[in-house]
Amino acid sequence: METIAANIESLYEKAKSYAEVNVELIKLTAIDKTADVVSSLLARLLVILVVAMFVLFLSISMGLFLGDVLDSPYLGFLAVAGFYLVFALLFHFRRDQIVKVPLTNVIIAKLLKSKTTTNNSKDTQNGSL
Repeated sequence: METIAANIESLYEKAKSYAEVNVELIKLTAIDKTADVVSSLLARLLVILVVAMFVLFLSISMGLFLGDVLDSPYLGFLAVAGFYLVFALLFHFRRDQIVKVPLTNVIIAKLLKSKTTTNNSKDTQNGSL
């Protein structure tokens, strides 16, 4: 009778340990996926920031150039502002297709991506890891 009780107690301890390890694994997986998504979004944000700076200086240059061509600085900047107004209106009506859907797809792909570990058979045969 004592061996059955000892086996049940051992089984309970192993099940408890298994559950604790699974909870820890789920936590670490969630942290890994969150870090992957955040780092990916921050990298994209950095690229967007650099492109925005480029567009800013390009817009100032175009405004000054068009101001020279039109013999009035404010008309050059007004033409550039008009271009951005048209762009903003087009963007506003297509924002779901341009931003929401691709961003959602990137986030979902990052969350569903599984980590694959590759085993190099040469390294394991040579005894080095």
